[in-house]
Amino acid sequence: MKPINFNYERASSIEDAINLLSEQNVFAKIIAGSQSLGPMLNLRIAQPELLIDITSIRELTDVASTQDRIDLGACITHADIEDGRVPDPSNGLLPHVAGSIAYRAVRNRGTIGGSLAHGDPAADWISIFPLLDAEVIASSRRERRTIPAAEVLVSSFTTVLAQDELIETVRVPRLSDRARWGVYKINQKEGEFAHTIAGVLHDPEHGRFRAVIGAIETAPIVVADAGALFSGPYGPDLAERIDQKLLERMLDEHGVRDAYTRQLALTALKRAARAASAS
Repeated sequence: MKPINFNYERASSIEDAINLLSEQNVFAKIIAGSQSLGPMLNLRIAQPELLIDITSIRELTDVASTQDRIDLGACITHADIEDGRVPDPSNGLLPHVAGSIAYRAVRNRGTIGGSLAHGDPAADWISIFPLLDAEVIASSRRERRTIPAAEVLVSSFTTVLAQDELIETVRVPRLSDRARWGVYKINQKEGEFAHTIAGVLHDPEHGRFRAVIGAIETAPIVVADAGALFSGPYGPDLAERIDQKLLERMLDEHGVRDAYTRQLALTALKRAARAASAS
């Protein structure tokens, strides 16, 4: 099966892309790395009337650093992060995650903004950017707004982004040198979609103790203060201190009823906690 006919425009600037997205009565989609949208076009799952190519917009590959954060352009690829071509504010967490995404050919072209906008709950950045308390900067003709990464995904393939909004930047807070983290992904084999992703982050200098459970067919469970989930402060025995009843209530609240998925969530969280304690 091949895509339906569509028009193609190569945007020359962020303003140009937003204007194209805002055209009346035209169903438009942004295309960058095309690692997610391409297969959907081929299968006719996505049937846009207009494709807007943003790969020539220089600002979308820019990196800006401050003392507290790094702003990553939306068209930065997974491989850029994996290979260290952009600064790492995360003590190795971002390169570790980037290097486990799909296969190298996908990482060479897939972009962080595209991954977030696509809204696949099994995608890595959908879970990992909330773990880092990152923010997404999105623009339209109406406004330029900042969205907590934890609020981007509403449900499977549904985000808070409006049809005419473009992700410009992902803003990632810097971790201190004392920060410790653990991430664990369960998939059938390396390179395939995750069945569960869990992460634990502790940064005492910035007062952060966070956890996330993702790839659960809906928005990730983000625990901004993980003390209750681990029955106390960060320590070497985190995995043994998980409050399983609290975890079960969280899964219930997110509509995760399947017993197999719930067991995977517990297993991934335990392994991420052990990795964080050992780091």
